Amino acid sequence: MSSPQPRTFVLASRKSPMAQAQTVQVQAALRALDTSPSAPKFETSFMSTAGDKNQVQALYFLGGKELWTGDLEVALKERAADMLVHSLKDVPTVLPEGFVLAGISERDEPVDVMCVKAGMPWRTPEELPEGSVVGTSSVRRIAMLKRRFPHLKFLDVRGNIATRLAKLDDPALPYAALIAAKAGLVRVNLQHRITCDLAPPTYSYAVGQGALGIEVRADDTEALALCKRITHWPSLWRCRAERACLRELEGGCSVPVGVVSAIEIENEGEGEEAVGRAGVLSLTAGVTSVDGTEHVQHEIREHVRSVEEAEALGVRMAKTLKQNGAQKILEDITLDRQRRMEEAQRTDDLKKLNQTVE
Repeated sequence: MSSPQPRTFVLASRKSPMAQAQTVQVQAALRALDTSPSAPKFETSFMSTAGDKNQVQALYFLGGKELWTGDLEVALKERAADMLVHSLKDVPTVLPEGFVLAGISERDEPVDVMCVKAGMPWRTPEELPEGSVVGTSSVRRIAMLKRRFPHLKFLDVRGNIATRLAKLDDPALPYAALIAAKAGLVRVNLQHRITCDLAPPTYSYAVGQGALGIEVRADDTEALALCKRITHWPSLWRCRAERACLRELEGGCSVPVGVVSAIEIENEGEGEEAVGRAGVLSLTAGVTSVDGTEHVQHEIREHVRSVEEAEALGVRMAKTLKQNGAQKILEDITLDRQRRMEEAQRTDDLKKLNQTVE
């Protein structure tokens, strides 16, 4: 009797060079688990998402992180894919029913960085002349920098990292600098464009930034087991704490929530379930108004013995932030977004009316 053929898992992600590099990284980790002839096979599939297709509107108006994950989840539901590889910072804190975040890679350095227009002498935000235009599509990054540099201007910039750098260097465009995630630039070998890190404690970073998340169907026991084996538990605990905080704040990619986390490992644990793992988890989180004038921040440092305790720490952080003024900031952000979306809609309607009259 012939032995059953090994299963082939399809790893799917966006088409961007960065997403493809991340998927190949996860593919290599999975392949390394078992190199025998009977080992599972791992193939890749790349597709465009709604966020990739709309490169015109600012992310502030487009909605949540589902822009980057929704189309991929259709493929997962229809079994055209078995694992979705995401930049964890782009993954919603609540997934659709039937899907789970099964694995989190070892986190790369999560900080933001600045890149300047080719040929310009500036190295840091402090050196940018008054009125300089900084390119970023992140309301968090804008709020963070406006707090310290109210004399700078900010302009939306969309596209993959190579496209954004090309826009930065275009002499016909006004950008003096670009803010991006360090991990992404390193993954596509563009780290030579970095002029400075925007590092803690002065600057925070996005929830989950620097880590890769693997999403699977909740009933796919084989995929769940494989993802568990390539998960880096200290990164898992940090990111789950951050995501729990963001979820409790009811935030998305257009909410200026910044975090800094670390874990001091006390015990690696033993056995398949690694019972006995423990460490001191520290989490700093802050919420900033869009104009940078209001800011609420808090820090918690606590001994934790499970991912559940790490998540509970994140929830407590969010509740503390809300009690100390973050709730008002978040409500104002929601009202501001609604107002600006209504203004944009009125402008669009007026353009259509004028075109009809002409």
